[in-house]
Amino acid sequence: MMTGAQAMVRSLEAEGVTTVFGYPGAAICPFYDSLAGSSIHHVLVRQEQHAGHAASGWARACGGVGVCVATSGPGALNLMTAIATAYMDSIPLVAITGQVSSELLGRDSFQEADITGACVSFTKHRYLVNDARTLPRIFKEAFYLASTGRKGPVLIDVPIDVQRASLDFEYPEKASLRSYNPNVKGHAVQIRRALEALEAAERPLICAGGGVFGAGAERTLLDFAERGNIPVITTMMGLGAMPSEHPLFMGMLGMFGSRCSNRALAECDTLLIAGARVGDRAMSTPELLARDKTVIHIDIDPAEIGKNMGASIPIVGDLALVLGQIYEGMSPMRHDDWLSSLNRWRSEESAESAARRDENSFEPVSFVRALTSAMPEGGILVADVGQNQLWSAAGFSVRHGRFLTSGGMGTMGYSLPAAIGAKLARPEKTVAAICGDGALQMEMCELATMVQERAAVKYVVMRNSCLGMIREIQDKSYGGRHTAIELDGLPDIGKLAAAYGLPYMRISENSETPAGVKFLLETEGPAVLECVVPPETATAGGRFKGGSAR
Repeated sequence: MMTGAQAMVRSLEAEGVTTVFGYPGAAICPFYDSLAGSSIHHVLVRQEQHAGHAASGWARACGGVGVCVATSGPGALNLMTAIATAYMDSIPLVAITGQVSSELLGRDSFQEADITGACVSFTKHRYLVNDARTLPRIFKEAFYLASTGRKGPVLIDVPIDVQRASLDFEYPEKASLRSYNPNVKGHAVQIRRALEALEAAERPLICAGGGVFGAGAERTLLDFAERGNIPVITTMMGLGAMPSEHPLFMGMLGMFGSRCSNRALAECDTLLIAGARVGDRAMSTPELLARDKTVIHIDIDPAEIGKNMGASIPIVGDLALVLGQIYEGMSPMRHDDWLSSLNRWRSEESAESAARRDENSFEPVSFVRALTSAMPEGGILVADVGQNQLWSAAGFSVRHGRFLTSGGMGTMGYSLPAAIGAKLARPEKTVAAICGDGALQMEMCELATMVQERAAVKYVVMRNSCLGMIREIQDKSYGGRHTAIELDGLPDIGKLAAAYGLPYMRISENSETPAGVKFLLETEGPAVLECVVPPETATAGGRFKGGSAR
């Protein structure tokens, strides 16, 4: 016999969980009391939302299921944004929340909130536990749901009386859900059609999304592209799916992507979409783009295929398995003329970018490229949201590295907690986080978590003293009228770093970039680098003046 709280901890141990991220409160105290005697390491964040982001970074870095914990009411509600962020990016999480006692539910009790009802639209599944005896089954199902099919967050809400109740513990060997049976193998007829379309193509193109990582298909994608001699572009969530230095990689597409990748998308005759949902940031006019080409769309989630872009050949299944099925029948191909055109476009774009560069003031993309090129192979870059995210995506060049960000929800304050989670999951990897000075003030409390956990994150703050992305939108679309964007009262970042005992450096010119990169990568443990960016610096390079871009 054991309590429900003890059963919750035993269930986590049975799932191989080694680390959980959370913030305690009265309604989850029984669980925390049981956790103290377990082998599981608890990471105390400074705000509940960051527990979810840290669990997300942990899951994405190691490929497991991230676990986050919060108490009832405001604790659970703070966690909601992180749950929604994970849902949009298909990140496997199990979120555990405490709840008021069962007999108090629905009575507006102290710190009561209907978290299972509130999270309906952005969780893969939700449980409100009313019987301690069901806890082992529920935990087994939750981990199974989170980690299979299209991955995503699952919420388990446990009233405090259920945590205190007794049960005979027996953990199930497997989950059994009659209504849930994700298809993983591609249909043989569709596989044959896809192979025939690729063999007939003169200008084939692969668009890789975040689903490549969800399926663990990075190596499979590389082998597939090399045998077919097919160029690859990625969405922002797919950055790192193809080595950035590979001759077949043509860059990131979309409104903030490279001109080469977008032109390749427009002019290809056969497009293979691999684990991407065709979001509006990546393809603003998907139906128009699809009119003159054969579209092969592979996704584990049938709801994504055809939702935003019509698919000539839809294939539902696990991306690694489906690509492997096509690969088995594929002969080596050549597309010399097509690749020659792409390489010419890429060279022209690089030359134009270099010509626009201002050598005097700090240029963010060049800095990110210098930092990520110098990072050891397999390093992880975590970008926040805003201009810094797009500068980071444009400059990302870690060899066989990972690029983590909030792609679907665009949640500010993501980078530092996610980087802490990633570093704790993969302590042998170099992990850097980049944020703006707006996001800094949403997440800087987690500097304490970084110090407490001795997580050697290299933290970069792009400081332009304003909400740069909103300024850019106001310059482009609102006649340059700036409203509510000035970040007056910013903290002295050097003194902030010193308050946490962190090494610090400040740079403001391109000539200082090598010293800044050396400081970050050669400092043992965590480090903070402040980069002063001219406020008029635009996302795509150049400067915004008078409502137009140069």
